[in-house]
Amino acid sequence: MPTNGIHQVLKIQFGLINCQNRYLTAESFGYKVNASAPSLKRKQIWTLEQDEADSSVVFLRSHLGRYLAADKDGKVSCEAEKPGRDGRFAIVTQSDGRWALQSQPYKRFFGGSEDRLSCFAQAVTEAELWTVHLAIHPQANLLSISRRRYAHLSALEDEISTDSNIPWGVDALITLTFQNQRYCLRACDNRYLQNDGALVPEPGPRTGYTLEFKAGKLAFKDCNGKYLAPMGPTGTLRAGRSSKPGKDELFDLEESHPQVVFLASNGRYVSIRQGVNVSANQDEEMTHETFQMQIDRETKKCIFHSNAGSSWTLVSHGGIQVTATSVAANSMFDIEWRGRRVALKASNGKYICAKKNGQLAAVSDSVGLGSKFWYVASSGAICSDGEMAEDFFFEFRERGRVAVRGKNGKYLRGDPAGTLRADADSLPRATLWEY
Repeated sequence: MPTNGIHQVLKIQFGLINCQNRYLTAESFGYKVNASAPSLKRKQIWTLEQDEADSSVVFLRSHLGRYLAADKDGKVSCEAEKPGRDGRFAIVTQSDGRWALQSQPYKRFFGGSEDRLSCFAQAVTEAELWTVHLAIHPQANLLSISRRRYAHLSALEDEISTDSNIPWGVDALITLTFQNQRYCLRACDNRYLQNDGALVPEPGPRTGYTLEFKAGKLAFKDCNGKYLAPMGPTGTLRAGRSSKPGKDELFDLEESHPQVVFLASNGRYVSIRQGVNVSANQDEEMTHETFQMQIDRETKKCIFHSNAGSSWTLVSHGGIQVTATSVAANSMFDIEWRGRRVALKASNGKYICAKKNGQLAAVSDSVGLGSKFWYVASSGAICSDGEMAEDFFFEFRERGRVAVRGKNGKYLRGDPAGTLRADADSLPRATLWEY
């Protein structure tokens, strides 16, 4: 479930295209606005902010952090550092999906071309209509506001269901594609969502939706004026009977994050298969060995989520556990790229390493990646922090199996606790290693 900042709702950012196929632009010099740009770049991106007291009122903020405004004479500016009375607009959505922006205090409509923009039209014509082009990564996760569940391609692959507690795996990716001034929702198998809930291989009139915003949430209106909503026990996503978006028809778009696996220096995968401790103790990668990596925009630190929704955190003894349910300093890690490998540093300033039992702990002051050697300690234990290389002898005893003899003349074996020791005089099965 999306709580305490672990799941980040996307800011609604977009470009506005006029009837001449040009984008509304906020210039850096003089805070001037025009509609001259042929493509969507930084200067053409606007952020939608809704008034907290009146959800029907919106403000449009430019990439410079200034607000679009129109005075009583229709003069348009974009200089205000804070939203004010002249920056209050109402979105009037047209049947073809385009927007008309009406000044809320003066009831006039905003439009024009090139540098001849004004907000003085008493009625909506082609010059006052704007096409919305979302300025977000096209792949996102879709959260139903009423059900608090995520949309995903169902296991039977015959519908998009809205019944997942967390957005996990490729089946939770929804791709928004812009087709004929409307948006299509494409599942991870490249099929498009039709308004009756069916998934079809090609886009068409019944796969196109108009975007509407209400109280900061998103609604999808189909070609018949009805809205997508989750239906039935599995939350089948399809258009219902409602002609107005209520709570059932509202969604959040959340940023999708990469999923990773970690192979530790002991050659085993990092896992939470055996409980809350994060340990490098598995020989295969499955769900318990997969983590969703979220990078904080400001600090660039990483948060690692599990398939249960909780995330890694540093605990008092230096260990790493998967118990965090909110973002805090202890649940954020620095990632350092070292060629083909990475090092992870916890909030205590220590690097994470795998103990002999595989458990991860942030206890190392430096990073050792392949610069140390195996050796046999006086106790017979095999250590991996040697400064000098030491010889081991391979004896190929059976088909596909080898015995390894240390410098002390003893054979290497694995004891019941998983510790590797060179203390066997004979060749029991624990001293034979498959290759």
